[in-house]
Amino acid sequence: MQPDALGDAKIDERALSKLRWRCRRGLLENDLFIERFFNRFSASITVRQAHALGILMDLSDNDLLDLHLARKSLTQVDAFIDKEDVREVLKMLRETR
Repeated sequence: MQPDALGDAKIDERALSKLRWRCRRGLLENDLFIERFFNRFSASITVRQAHALGILMDLSDNDLLDLHLARKSLTQVDAFIDKEDVREVLKMLRETR
């Protein structure tokens, strides 16, 4: 399997469970947005998207909320994470508002 194809493979149930656990946040608003994200997209999350979501989860709660509400851009928060995959997952998170 080619690397791109591997990234587009859906994550398995165990990986999804671990990702859900990792996405738990201290700020209720973020938890609500993330829960809506999983309710809508959990059946179709790819390995690539899971990795990008993990990058977003490394941010502080306030930065994550600012991104979600479009009060800040990715480059304002951390220019190193302004990548296509992260932008795609951020767009998916924003669709659940």
